[in-house]
Amino acid sequence: MPIYEYKCERCGHRFERFQSLEDKEVKTCEKCGGPVRRVISRSAFVLKGSGWYATDYPSKSRKEGMEAEKKAEGEQTKTEKEKPKES
Repeated sequence: MPIYEYKCERCGHRFERFQSLEDKEVKTCEKCGGPVRRVISRSAFVLKGSGWYATDYPSKSRKEGMEAEKKAEGEQTKTEKEKPKES
């Protein structure tokens, strides 16, 4: 369930609420009753695993090997399309 952060327009009080997507949006401050607006805050999103860092990018030789594999697959597909169909 997402956590939404709100800030009061009147008193400046900030607070968070756990809300499902079906819940109604909070419109009043829990302290003074003034109007609130939803604030965009930092998330706790973390990228983990390989592939996210500069050290995880493929080397030049690996990249060339991957391109050669793609080219070979493309040629194989092309020859399969050119074969006559047997009845």
